[in-house]
Amino acid sequence: MTILSIHGDNPLADGRQSERALKVRRGVQRLLADMRHAVLPELTLASGRRADLISLSAKGEIWIVEIKTSIEDFRVDRKWPDYRLHCDRLFFATHAEVPLDIFPEECGLMLSDGYEAHMLRDAPEHRLAAATRKSVTQAFARVAAQRLMLAEWAAERNGELGESIRGIVAGSRDVET
Repeated sequence: MTILSIHGDNPLADGRQSERALKVRRGVQRLLADMRHAVLPELTLASGRRADLISLSAKGEIWIVEIKTSIEDFRVDRKWPDYRLHCDRLFFATHAEVPLDIFPEECGLMLSDGYEAHMLRDAPEHRLAAATRKSVTQAFARVAAQRLMLAEWAAERNGELGESIRGIVAGSRDVET
C-alpha cells in the first residue's frame, strides 16, 4: 500500500506514525542527510514488510532504520530480523526515554531528540546480493520519483510550488554524488 494519496492536502503524510515516531524519524533523517544519504520513509519491501526508513548512501549502501518509541513497541515487533534480507546495514532508532540496552548488539543504534540524531553504535555490514541490491534500489527510485511527482502536484494545487521545489524538480538542487 502506498503512503501517498493524490486527494489529500499533504500526499507525503500517511497518518500511521505517532508524533513521537515522527520526531525520532525527523532527527534520523537529518543525520542521514548530513551523511549524504538519500532517505525515504515507509518503503514497502519485496517481502511485504514496510521499512520505517531506508537510505541509499553515496557509495550505494542500503541501510534500513527501524524506529521504536517504547519498550512495548520493541517487544511486540518480531519482524525486524526480516529487514536484513533487504539492506547492507540494519539500525534501530529511538529517543532518550527508551532504555538502550533492549536493542540487540548485532544492529546499529541511533538516538534522536527530534531535531538531530547521533549514531551510538554502527551496524555490522551484511552485503546484499547483486540482484537484491538492484531490486531494492529500483523500488527506492520508483517510489521516490512517484512521491516527488505527487508532492509537486499537491503543491501546485495548493499554490505552494515555490522556488525550492522548482529547483529540486529542475535538478538544480540535486546533491553531488
